[in-house]
Amino acid sequence: MATARVLVIEDAPEYAQLITASLRSDGHDVNTAATLADARLRLRATPPDLVILDLTLPDGDGLDLCQEIRNSSDAYVLVLTGRDDEVDKLVGFRLGADDYMTKPFSPRELAARVQALLGRSRAHTTAGPLAQRRIGDVLVDLDTRMVTVGDTTIELTKIEFDLLDALSERPGSVLSRAQLLRAVWGEDYVGDDHVVDVHIANLRKKVDSKKPSCIRTVRGVGYAMNV
Repeated sequence: MATARVLVIEDAPEYAQLITASLRSDGHDVNTAATLADARLRLRATPPDLVILDLTLPDGDGLDLCQEIRNSSDAYVLVLTGRDDEVDKLVGFRLGADDYMTKPFSPRELAARVQALLGRSRAHTTAGPLAQRRIGDVLVDLDTRMVTVGDTTIELTKIEFDLLDALSERPGSVLSRAQLLRAVWGEDYVGDDHVVDVHIANLRKKVDSKKPSCIRTVRGVGYAMNV
């Protein structure tokens, strides 16, 4: 079981205690913050591997912090909030959230989602020339997890890179949303498969240097990397 440094950003003491107890029972090193200001200090002092983020905090909106984390950190972000509006969920994913749960929640489900996120990145042992894949003007380096489009290095999130990795591994082949969920989020992921669409849209914005897109949508099925 993967263990990690986790920052829980939650202002309700009963939820903060429940989340902390659940995560510590799995061996994780857990810190907590009840405000955005405290969270920003803790993010700088001890960078976490994963952030569990409430959206409704006393000094601001957690969505703002979600974007800040994504712009400055590789930490996974799991939004855990009482806000169950579809718009909040979509905005959270667009700003870089890796997963989204609503309260009330099952500690067992939370633990499963945390483990799925922490175990998601796939290790590659291939060495030499095969450690790089070129599809059109997109170069994917598996060892360094760097992506170059033309002469420009592109900054991708962990999810975006793993999606591109899965698609570029089988260029031209159509991968269903279920296949991409298993490859990127893991076998234990139990969330909405719409998350795939949101992150593919974000990925396209970064890697498409020309039209048509290098990632093809196959309606009703999934996605494929154009060759």
